[in-house]
Amino acid sequence: MNKAQLVEAIADKVGGRQQAADAVDAVLDAIVRAVVAGDRVSVTGFGSFEKVDRPARYARNPQTGERVRVKKTSVPRFRAGQGFKDLVSGSKKLPKHDVAVKKAPKGSLTGGVSARAITKAAAKKATAKKAAAKKVTAKKTVTAAKTAAAKKTAAKKTTVAAKKTTAAAKTTAAAKKTTAAKKAVAAKTAPAKKATAKKAPAKKATARKTTAKKAVARKK
Repeated sequence: MNKAQLVEAIADKVGGRQQAADAVDAVLDAIVRAVVAGDRVSVTGFGSFEKVDRPARYARNPQTGERVRVKKTSVPRFRAGQGFKDLVSGSKKLPKHDVAVKKAPKGSLTGGVSARAITKAAAKKATAKKAAAKKVTAKKTVTAAKTAAAKKTAAKKTTVAAKKTTAAAKTTAAAKKTTAAKKAVAAKTAPAKKATAKKAPAKKATARKTTAKKAVARKK
């Protein structure tokens, strides 16, 4: 059965050949687009369509037997559902007045989620968590850097203040030493001046005696 025969087979059920052709095209287009996007199309009782990635490998040319390298590629794959398998194998009889593929349970069409969609959602959540963890780590790093910089600045200020205090203490000590030295020099100089003052009258008395002796010698 080709596509035209398929359209003819369902034309009476959907109200005409054109409506059947449009329905077949719409269904096939939806399946192809979903599989190309990486989604899994599953029809209960019939089967599922999905995209499969094949890694690079080596194969043999059936005509020449030559070994050929095949590049990595993606291929569509169809897996028949259990109901379809049972009808084909003969373990179940094909209904005469009912559809071969049973309708999906009520609510499964709106609430069903494929495994690939669940995987994608989990991957998005994991990525979001990693991004949040990176932001927290970056904030902690910035805070630690700021704290370290503040500590360094405080240490520098403390060191400068300590140096200033030490310099002031040294200046005060030097001033005290200079004052003490001046006092000591003044204390040593004062007795010498007194002694000099005491010697002066003695010199005067000696001069007087010498003058008196000279006067007596003249009289003689």
